[in-house]
Amino acid sequence: MLRIAVPNKGSLSGPAGEMLHEAGYQQRKATKELVLVDPENEVEFFYLRPRDIAIYVSSGRLDIGITGRDLLLDSGARAEEVLPLGFARSTFRYAAKPGTVDTLDDLAGLTVATSYEGIVAKHLADKGIDASVVHLDGAVETAIELGVAQVIADVVETGTSLRNAGLEIVGEPILQSEAVVIRRTGADPNGPKVQQFLRRLQGVLVARSYVMMDYDIRAEHLEAAVALTPGLESPTISPLHDQGWVAVRSMVRTTEAQRIMDDLYDLGARAILTTGIHACRL
Repeated sequence: MLRIAVPNKGSLSGPAGEMLHEAGYQQRKATKELVLVDPENEVEFFYLRPRDIAIYVSSGRLDIGITGRDLLLDSGARAEEVLPLGFARSTFRYAAKPGTVDTLDDLAGLTVATSYEGIVAKHLADKGIDASVVHLDGAVETAIELGVAQVIADVVETGTSLRNAGLEIVGEPILQSEAVVIRRTGADPNGPKVQQFLRRLQGVLVARSYVMMDYDIRAEHLEAAVALTPGLESPTISPLHDQGWVAVRSMVRTTEAQRIMDDLYDLGARAILTTGIHACRL
């Protein structure tokens, strides 16, 4: 039975559960459940602290897990990313009081406060910058005001929290993070159950990124229409009862669907429909 670690709380938990449900796996009905067995799919889910998942997976006691790229790298565990999942995206950056630090080189000799000591220490070492790192569990913005550090390193989304704390961003991002599937470093990548699990999640990612588009077009405009909707391999073409017309079905990216519908209409296509895709295998 495949043993999988899933985040039990935080920004990773809800989206991970939704994706697993879309992939056809049973999920827990109450947050107090710590273990769930899905006998039909031969999978056992363990709901763990996101920060601990990489450690459990690296031990070999669990086969794979879902966690954040930031948490994986910060843990230093012998585990590796095998599939990015596209949710819980975040950016890690340095910040300081305006006018105190202009470039990363200015961090030399200073103290950096962060909840991600492993990531920050490695980044500074990779850049050849000799700075101290102090670990705080949260609210690192106050570290500068209280004199614990001169610089912080934290998740930055809009930058509003930093501005409210009287801080400004310094240098380029440390890390772009998102939810990822991980496995133990050196583990067999070709296990059939692991491959099936990854295919299901990849199917969900594709289904979320594409819609199925159907439309009718006169045969003389078919080549131009197909150029707009080439599909993954090629579109499905079916003749209609009215001579000279054909029906076309093709997958198109969700982000481009409205523009393509406009272009098809201008080309003479009619009865243009889009349908959501709930699951797929490519």
